[in-house]
Amino acid sequence: MKIYSYTDLSKSKIEEICSRQIEDDKLVEEQVTDIVSTVKKDGDKALFNFAKAFDKVDLEKLFLDADELKEIAATIPADAKKAIDTAYQNIKTFHQSQLKTEDKIETMPGVLCWRESRAIEKVGLYIPGGTAVLPSTFLMLATPAIIAGCKEIVVCSPPQSNGKTNCYLAYCAVLLGIEKVFLIGGAQAVAAMAFGTESVPQVYKIFGPGNRYVTTAKTMVQNKVAIDMPAGPSEVLVIADETANPSFIAADLLAQAEHGIDSQAILVATSGEIINQTLKEIENQLAILPRKDIAAKAIANSYAVLAENLEQAMQFSNEYAPEHLILATENHQKLIPLIINAGSVFLGNFTPESVGDYASGTNHTLPTSGFAKAYSGVSTDAFLKKITFQQLSATGLNNIGPTVEILAAAEGLEAHKNAVSIRLNFESEVGGPMFEDKTTLKP
Repeated sequence: MKIYSYTDLSKSKIEEICSRQIEDDKLVEEQVTDIVSTVKKDGDKALFNFAKAFDKVDLEKLFLDADELKEIAATIPADAKKAIDTAYQNIKTFHQSQLKTEDKIETMPGVLCWRESRAIEKVGLYIPGGTAVLPSTFLMLATPAIIAGCKEIVVCSPPQSNGKTNCYLAYCAVLLGIEKVFLIGGAQAVAAMAFGTESVPQVYKIFGPGNRYVTTAKTMVQNKVAIDMPAGPSEVLVIADETANPSFIAADLLAQAEHGIDSQAILVATSGEIINQTLKEIENQLAILPRKDIAAKAIANSYAVLAENLEQAMQFSNEYAPEHLILATENHQKLIPLIINAGSVFLGNFTPESVGDYASGTNHTLPTSGFAKAYSGVSTDAFLKKITFQQLSATGLNNIGPTVEILAAAEGLEAHKNAVSIRLNFESEVGGPMFEDKTTLKP
């Protein structure tokens, strides 16, 4: 892990180390282009072929039905079932609270405006399953989709070597009432949901994290279908001062590093001693991790930054725009107003990022690669559309009509003006005063 001094970094160097660009990005793009076009052209046939090529499995069919899912789910260990149940309840509670009915607003007398939510009817959920199968992601995506009221939920996850899924994903499906899970992974899953195949329904919006291939595919199909965000390799940035615990910091950095070799684990500290102690702790903890080879490669590509103070550390964090931001300091409250760009924030020394990954209730599908500067994490809102409404009484039209006429005329859109004028002039056609206002507006 490299160590930088913030005061020695030029603006261009900061931009460089905050970049997540990888040398073979162009090669990945070319491969994904081929996968997407093949699925679009050949449908199910392409999906069977890609399962054999990438997942090393000959599938008899592309999905597991409700009975198969129940059979697999029945093998889940009791403690895992209880843990999933607890996580589900917390996630459900938090996301249920996000459903809001907005007030109707009378912008001027007789002019009433408001918004109402409608669920996106068809959504696709991608559940990663490469080096780690993630039932937590299943909960994080399907729970708000169900709360929002999405009518059709298409779930895709890579098959295991036996051509099935594991008991954890199967149990999540049963718990959530999902009756079909498609055994499709990678960019081909994104393409299948975007364009539809003989077996896979086409959806209106695709959700879910994944590797660079999945992220590239999501970006590529945006001219056909909406996506939640470009959610790529996982990342964490820890801000620490002398009140932090180096063993805690090391554990948090390694928790992200074990996701994949392209994950990033960044430490920004106000103390060189904290950095040195953390690096020693990383070596000690890394040695006993089952996924130490993966984590070690990610750590080797990560770095630490020595800042003069917490405010300077926050400046760097806002430029980096981390997926996960941990404030490993007893002084975290004063930093909260300074946070501009972050996916999800973990406050204090006793709030590990892992709780957000699994069970606190917040969503772990978050913007990566600096997209926290413009995107939010997945929420119930992500599965909803907001439709605006307006209603005018005759009095309201009299009040606002002249304004619209003037603006339409200024833009040279005479038909727009006439749509108002014809109503305002209606009184002359009936030979009397403006038609009686019988419209009742209820703010």
